[in-house]
Amino acid sequence: MSGSPFILLVEDNPDDEELTRLALREHGMANEVVVVRDGAEALDFFARRGRHAGRDPSDLPQVVLLDLNLPKIDGLTVLRRIREDPRTSLLPVVVLTSSEDDDDIAGSYRSGANSFVRKPVDFDEFREAVHHLGMYWLLLNRLPEGP
Repeated sequence: MSGSPFILLVEDNPDDEELTRLALREHGMANEVVVVRDGAEALDFFARRGRHAGRDPSDLPQVVLLDLNLPKIDGLTVLRRIREDPRTSLLPVVVLTSSEDDDDIAGSYRSGANSFVRKPVDFDEFREAVHHLGMYWLLLNRLPEGP
């Protein structure tokens, strides 16, 4: 990470990771995508522990794409911890998941999600969904300065 805008993708499925990367590249979004594979690693990323220990604390993602069904620590717990920390409380977090469960949708918003997007099963639909997410969160959305 070089201090330039990047996306944090919290995703345990390598196929979904590759589809997300491909969709972003196809639409000319060259932002670096940093991937963490489970909820514990996501928390380590923000706390600068483990393999993220040397990370600059001011180098935060422009948007977090967060799956809910993660190993070790679930996505809703990760989301709540992001919102509890003053350094990360305002980060845009998009829940990007295969769940259609009403409790997951409501729980995501109650926990502070900025958006809830269901992963389409069809590749073309998935690519289009990621394109729209990228356009909005990376190009149109404005973030406040500082923590």
